[in-house]
Formats: sequence, C-alpha cells, structure tokens
Amino acid sequence: MGKWTYTALFMLAAAPAAFAADSVTVQKPVSFDEDADVPKAVLDECKLENELPDAVATKAKESGIAITFADKVSESQAGKALRMEISDVIADGNAFIGHRKAMTVKGKLYQDGAVVASFKDRRTSMGGAFGGFKGNCAVLVRTAKAIGEDVGQWLSAPKMDAKLGDLE
Repeated sequence: MGKWTYTALFMLAAAPAAFAADSVTVQKPVSFDEDADVPKAVLDECKLENELPDAVATKAKESGIAITFADKVSESQAGKALRMEISDVIADGNAFIGHRKAMTVKGKLYQDGAVVASFKDRRTSMGGAFGGFKGNCAVLVRTAKAIGEDVGQWLSAPKMDAKLGDLE
C-alpha cells in the first residue's frame, strides 16, 4: 500500500472519534420560569437548578458529548449551547400521605446563534421504592435526574419540538 492509502485509512478510522467529540455549553444553574409557581421551600432547599444540568452532563457523556457549564448561555454564542428553563414544579403530598411530585422543563439548542432543536420534558413521581421514607427534595431531585437523563439522551439526536419523558 502506498503512503496515501495509509493516510486515507487513518483519516477514516479517526473520523468517528472526531464526530463523537461533540461539545455543548449548558447553563448552570438552570433558570426558573418567572411565572412558575414553585414553593419557596423547594427553591431554597432542593437545588433542582444544579441537579438538572449535572444529570444532563452525566447522560450526555455516555454518548461522547462533552458538556461545559456557564453561568449564562447566550443565544448568539459560537458553537452549540443548550438553554433550559424549569417551567413548572408540583410538590404535593409527603411521606405520610404519599408523594405527588412533578417537574416540567423546556429547552432550546442553539448552533452559532440559530435554534436548531427544542424540547419539552415532564416527569412525575410518587417517590418510587420506599417513597414513604423520602422527603420532598429527595423525590424532586429524582425527578430532575430523570429529566436530565432524557435531555442528555436527546442531545445525541436532537430534533425540533421533541416531547420527552412522560410527554412521549
């Protein structure tokens, strides 16, 4: 084989790795919709705005997508940027009468300033196994992590107006 054949084979072998090394900037902490009715205790104690982007990063990493965090994500920044907003949190019930927790998140993926994909995700939980032994934040964090996994997976094949989680 000639010099060019080896070069072509090397480039073909390296190509999937180059495409897999995708990078997305994600806002951390995630903002809450100004019209969302979120209980003050949830805002003060649960830290959902940090749990969500951490879960997105963990799931995205499995697909070879590197996540970098920024305090603010601008729609006009270079590269890919994901802007998420927690639009609804329901924190009804408790360990004694049963949990009824839900969270809704909306997001847009920007590529060099243009919206290239968007999603809406909702997850509901009654606490899962041993839910009667869990506090409000434990159940809501579980919900935030489920949404983060949905979004992290969506990033590997993002599309416009995707419905994720319980909305599928």
